[in-house]
Amino acid sequence: MKVLVSDSLAPQGVEVLRQAPDVEVIERPGCSPDELLELIRDVEGLVIRSGTKVTADVIQAADKLRVIGRAGIGVDNVDVPAATARGIVVVNTPEGNNITTAEHAIALMVALARHIPQATASMKAGKWEKKKFQGTELYNRTLGVIGAGNIGRIVVARAKGLGMKVIVADPYLSHERAAQMEVEKVEIDQLLSRADIVTVHVPKTKDTTGLLDKAAFAKCKPGVLVINAARGGIVDEAALYEALDSGQVGGAALDVFVEEPPPDDHPLVQHPRVICTPHLGASTEQAQINVSVAVCEQVRDYLVDSVVRNSINVPSLSPELMAEFAPYLELAEKIGRFQGQLAECAIERVEVEYAGDIAKMKVAPITIAVLKGLLECTQASVNMVNAPLLAQDMGIKLIESKVGKSQDFASSISVRVKGRTTPERLIEGAVFHGKQPRIVRLDDFMLEAIPEGPTLLVHNQDQAGVVGTIGALLGEEGINISRMQLALVRERHEAAMLVNVDSVPSDRVLEALRSLPHVITAQLVEL
Repeated sequence: MKVLVSDSLAPQGVEVLRQAPDVEVIERPGCSPDELLELIRDVEGLVIRSGTKVTADVIQAADKLRVIGRAGIGVDNVDVPAATARGIVVVNTPEGNNITTAEHAIALMVALARHIPQATASMKAGKWEKKKFQGTELYNRTLGVIGAGNIGRIVVARAKGLGMKVIVADPYLSHERAAQMEVEKVEIDQLLSRADIVTVHVPKTKDTTGLLDKAAFAKCKPGVLVINAARGGIVDEAALYEALDSGQVGGAALDVFVEEPPPDDHPLVQHPRVICTPHLGASTEQAQINVSVAVCEQVRDYLVDSVVRNSINVPSLSPELMAEFAPYLELAEKIGRFQGQLAECAIERVEVEYAGDIAKMKVAPITIAVLKGLLECTQASVNMVNAPLLAQDMGIKLIESKVGKSQDFASSISVRVKGRTTPERLIEGAVFHGKQPRIVRLDDFMLEAIPEGPTLLVHNQDQAGVVGTIGALLGEEGINISRMQLALVRERHEAAMLVNVDSVPSDRVLEALRSLPHVITAQLVEL
């Protein structure tokens, strides 16, 4: 398997790939867009930093690509929707540079409050301007942290160590978690009106772009200090410049810009009350090694063992969780495949219900496995990445629910499928002894069948001799029965059987089965 490394990585990371079994590494840091389009056609993995732009055209040309690994947090240089549609996993390294980035934000705050860069430049020019660079003490000042994710939480802890009062605005932060962090959770308008210093630590999305704009600055204390070591564009650059000129903002520290590198005459870079660095948040030797090793391990683990960690577009499973989830993923995919092969028309609704112990787990990967199996019958290129998107595009309504207790098993998965012109069909499965998937219910029929290989589903009237005639017919055709499971609904005098066979019956044999006395239907499914 070929992996292309198109940006500079620490050699420790590249070595992880070189040591992986059956992996060939192609290093082309700084390759041009045209070179990338040519190289991408023949690789299974791509490892990048911020320099490579993985556009829709690049993804369209990537016939074999299975995984894109971004060394760092931001993936705005990757067309994630296009990758998802092609079934390509996108992973990043959200933890490898958390401490480094948080420390840089703190360093910017201290440097901004004490005018350290300006004072240094003044001294290097031969001046001694002690009164001009009188600074602001951070102790007992109020720091407003927007975003309490991995980096924001570290900034909070470091700021508290400086004796600052910290308030946090984050819609995803619970009051319980805020109490554990010993901070006050507030709405963003309240944060702006109370904070002496505002620092942003949120991802760049359509909702956070321009988060600190003209209206936001107007709500701030006069002379507020602003720090952005997250992503360019979260702070509206034109509005910030205007607020600096008016004095509403007393100073700003910027590590990121909308355009990187910014033009030489960028007004914020030239502003006397702005200090800036060239996107150095993650630029320490330790962080570069950490993210390089982490992303290469993730790409290796996905290509070699199908383990997903820190994915942007598919639920992640660590090796430990994969071992626990594997039997349920297999069961879910086979139930979905079973339902897909029985469907006689377009599917309009899928209901997945989890009961018992499994209902306590994060079941998103298992639900996706159901969709993958369901769509394999009609979609040529479906996998765990694009199955939800394909189902959505097909107009399939997905309903997921959990029940605390299972009636008959420690854990069970039930999948109900409704076609546009057919009645609802229910298939339920369970995992026996922690690792053995079983089909335990087909509509009203209860049984214990191993979902494996070519399987006949026969629905018949409950009459003597039916099983024998089916066995005789298959025997005459040289088709061996490896397993057979029978089920009965006495009230309707109807029975069903799942028959595992060693070879696939021909259409002629299937028609002969359907023509047998008392047989209602006979269908073949490949599990």
